[in-house]
Amino acid sequence: MLIINILILNNRTKVDTIESKIQLNSQEFLNNKKEFEKILKNYYESLEKAKLGGSKVATEKHKLRNKLLARERIDKLVDKNSPFLELSTFAAYGQYADQFPSAGIVTGIGLINGREAMIVANDATVKGGTYIKETIKKHIRAQEIAMENRLPCVYLVDSGGVFLPEQAEVFPDRFDFGRIFYNQAKLSAEGIAQISIVMGSCTAGGAYIPAMSDESIIVRNQGTIFIGGPPLVKAATGEEITAEELGGADVHTSISGVCDHLAENDLHAIEICRSIFETLPKPIKFSIDRIESEQPNYTSDEIYGIAPIDLRKPLDPKEIIARIVDGSKFHEFKSRYGTTLVTGFARIMGYPVGIIANNGVLFSESALKGAHFVELCNFRKLPIIFFQNIAGFMVGKQYEREGIARNGAKFVHAVATASVPKITIIIGGSFGAGNYAMAGRAYDPAFLFMWPNARISVMGGEQAANVLVTVKQDQLKADGKTINNDEIDNIEASILRKYEEEGSAYFSSSRLWDDGIIDPADTRKILGMCIEVSLNRILNEPKTGVYRM
Repeated sequence: MLIINILILNNRTKVDTIESKIQLNSQEFLNNKKEFEKILKNYYESLEKAKLGGSKVATEKHKLRNKLLARERIDKLVDKNSPFLELSTFAAYGQYADQFPSAGIVTGIGLINGREAMIVANDATVKGGTYIKETIKKHIRAQEIAMENRLPCVYLVDSGGVFLPEQAEVFPDRFDFGRIFYNQAKLSAEGIAQISIVMGSCTAGGAYIPAMSDESIIVRNQGTIFIGGPPLVKAATGEEITAEELGGADVHTSISGVCDHLAENDLHAIEICRSIFETLPKPIKFSIDRIESEQPNYTSDEIYGIAPIDLRKPLDPKEIIARIVDGSKFHEFKSRYGTTLVTGFARIMGYPVGIIANNGVLFSESALKGAHFVELCNFRKLPIIFFQNIAGFMVGKQYEREGIARNGAKFVHAVATASVPKITIIIGGSFGAGNYAMAGRAYDPAFLFMWPNARISVMGGEQAANVLVTVKQDQLKADGKTINNDEIDNIEASILRKYEEEGSAYFSSSRLWDDGIIDPADTRKILGMCIEVSLNRILNEPKTGVYRM
């Protein structure tokens, strides 16, 4: 009996380890890698540009005031040699004539005295750190992540407030500028610490950021806080006063009480903030069976030769999974059923997870399989990783009559009601309702990242062009008219150009439809960080609505 058990165990271990079928010397692999390296070169060039901040003149002026740049401040704030997960670096990319790199704000998660924290830093070299629509969206997204994962927030304030030429886009609506302060109040009420360091201007509505923080620090002869600045005061009252007299560090630490700590410079302010973190209560994480991490059997840079570039070509997602999960071990679930969806259990950086990955379009069987697997993970309290490369659900008379909408709804329902952390990586295409079922942005994944080759739109450009040409032909036919081939070509070319631009990862990230574009080789490391952060959240017991059977 003992011998039989050992044989079974050995056999199971062998089966559960993914054996890659990729030939690293094949022309297909080498060609794909060469093409992907071009995509990657463009990605890193664009990333470097986005991280530069404002103009050279604005940067030099900032430094002449003995102020650290936004990312330098973060580097000094987080624990030495610890990772910082920057979010939405490409916010506002390609918009506003590229005058707002990273939307003028840096957000991300780092360790401060061993404690995970959300950091929001204004970049005063970008239009004085003022807020456009994407800046607000990025700031609020950071607060949402902090709320979901119970992360204390540190605001490195150096901002002139709303960018006045765009005031109609940033001021009055529900998720506009005022939502930032609303979120601060809600976070504080949940016992999630709010800490501000005023390192420059803090004007108008922005003055509420330190005022609504649990503790605030201000830098002498550098930080200023006022609802109305000197020009507004003069216009309203005729009173002439300097910025320092109106709302400087001495005023707010000794007279108004708006700030609690006086710092001599940026570095001193950062040290005070780090000291505050020593007083915060230790976080309570939900229990998960973590074991010692194990490297995959294959190197992460091999992904470059596999990652989908031509989305019409099939990709076995297990080749990607093998290069991300511990030991390349994957306990597949329902391997012979609904094979256009791959589901199974694995570990990433020692953490147990469920994995759902696309292997083609979704049929009824794959949708049912996905719903079943999500429910398993939900009841077992396992984070779910979604690898999206999806053209959508299968269409056609046969599939509609078989209930593809009903069965697809089960998958969508399970994803929507799952209380465990969901982390989505778009590795290829993300089209149509497939985006929803695979935990797209509308389904509140804890984090959502894209690879630089990824595409996202309601459908592929060619399909959209065909649909719109058919609609145009039907409209003209109803009026007794026809359309010639040149007109058809023009319509198709116009739609293809539009979908090519609007479907890119950069278009998506610019509008914060995701949390950032990442190098595929960093996926494993980033997933490990996201899983660790997500363990801070309080999990609700599984609860679903009505499944249409």
